[in-house]
Amino acid sequence: MDVWEAVAGRRSTRAFTAEPVDRAVLVRALSSASRAPSGGNLQPWHVDVVAGQSRDALVESVLARLERGEPPPEAEYAVYPPSLWSPHRERRFTNGEQLYAALDIAREDRSLRLVQFARNWEFFGAPVGAFITVDRRMGAAQWSDLGGFIQTLLLLLHAEGLGTCAQEAWSVHHDLVTREIGTPAQRMLFCGIAIGHPDPNSSVNRWTSDRVPLDEFTTFH
Repeated sequence: MDVWEAVAGRRSTRAFTAEPVDRAVLVRALSSASRAPSGGNLQPWHVDVVAGQSRDALVESVLARLERGEPPPEAEYAVYPPSLWSPHRERRFTNGEQLYAALDIAREDRSLRLVQFARNWEFFGAPVGAFITVDRRMGAAQWSDLGGFIQTLLLLLHAEGLGTCAQEAWSVHHDLVTREIGTPAQRMLFCGIAIGHPDPNSSVNRWTSDRVPLDEFTTFH
């Protein structure tokens, strides 16, 4: 797949089929994604892949917590800055409205919205999940390297015909992830990634989020 085509065609997939994912494809994509740039070639990313019983046990532990009404532990990082400002606040709001509209969930139906949001912790039905962690001693520059690695991985998987969704929502349940997959204490969970074959019949997979025009984020000097 041409790289321009991959960038233009990649979407966050939020509905998957049960079709298994070929492990050889994952190995090839993960190996190639390690060519992503990192400052000083530190390569600060670490990936834990879960499938089968490992995936199911983790999903069940999170859903059991939700069913008990047990609050998650204190967050280890803020997904969004506090008191998000304009224009980012409006972009986030619009994105949420469009997403739920694609799912045919009314704005005022808070209970159904929460049910849909909880599907994050089922990987939206994807048979494979991946967790991106980083050594706690790393700084902001290395966290930016994670972004480069993740985007490279998502594009490679898209080129292989797979759907993905990067999910910072998993950071809320970092303690359960650590317990289930045995993450060393010095590594912090950044995000999860749902990986699988997109459900072609799902309307949410046909939705595309907006992007602002070039002149809103670029200045030529």
